[in-house]
Amino acid sequence: MRQISLVVLIAPLFLASAVIARPNYAPETIERSFLLEWTVQPGPKGPTVEGYVHNKTDVTADRMRIAIEQLDAAGNVVGQTTAWVIGGVPSGNRTFFRARVPQAASYRVTIQTFDWLDKNAPGS
Repeated sequence: MRQISLVVLIAPLFLASAVIARPNYAPETIERSFLLEWTVQPGPKGPTVEGYVHNKTDVTADRMRIAIEQLDAAGNVVGQTTAWVIGGVPSGNRTFFRARVPQAASYRVTIQTFDWLDKNAPGS
């Protein structure tokens, strides 16, 4: 009985931390702050989506993850690949990204998550 009570007490803490840990950025904020520029390149091991994330703000974005949705001919999502933008995206600059993806009729690339770095921190 004691173990069940402990689980009942701890479970809400895990749920709360999972909810709090998720950034909640409105699409308008992402569109105002970033520009995605990308193309699909064929390759011997399959297609690759590659391009740049442009940061239009005066704050560096770090730990950015992009989502690449694979779409069928009707525009329905049939799969998704995620990739990290390595090295962050400096303020007023751009960073390259590349990800191998499954073959699809078309693709949609979006910014999934990121963190803002404190612009007053050393090295920012």
